[in-house]
Amino acid sequence: MSKSTNIVWHDSKVMKEDRQKLNKHKSAVLWFTGLSGSGKSTISVELEKKLHELGVHTYRLDGDNVRHGLNNNLGFSPEDRTENIRRIGEVSKLMADAGLVTLTAFISPYREDRDNVRAILDEDEFVEVYVKCSVEACEERDPKGLYKKARAGEIKGFTGIDAPYEEPINPEVTVETDKQTLEESVDTIVTYLKEKGYL
Repeated sequence: MSKSTNIVWHDSKVMKEDRQKLNKHKSAVLWFTGLSGSGKSTISVELEKKLHELGVHTYRLDGDNVRHGLNNNLGFSPEDRTENIRRIGEVSKLMADAGLVTLTAFISPYREDRDNVRAILDEDEFVEVYVKCSVEACEERDPKGLYKKARAGEIKGFTGIDAPYEEPINPEVTVETDKQTLEESVDTIVTYLKEKGYL
């Protein structure tokens, strides 16, 4: 619930459609979701590079990066995770209005939180990308050493170990990083974007 009072929305004379026309592509929010270590950040970095080469105007929002600034007052309780995703959803909505293809890489373990972001965006702007990878493969990679800490009891409420991860039911795109190469994963997403007319 908003605590702000006496506020009025000011419309612009340049609209989202105008920005999209200038950019020569549609707006979209590519929402990468998956376990820690599944490859969300890695894929989003490579995909952004590929899209940039194709002349697509992009911006990437990464979980750890956003927690350095905008969300540095949030922890990892279920409530804080929900607020983290709510804020990212609102930022993503602004990015979509700016005519960008926004890539977000967040565990976002709760289905309801992801659905809430989908609901605030225009139809077809939210593209859920499920970065599917087994807990075993993620734990084997463990790029940040977080699984090891979670198993040792040093981290409580760690997704996939002692906190839930709710898999997407009908994601627009699924990449399986324990079966596909990085290049194959990126190509799968680019193909989807081209086939659906985003690019």
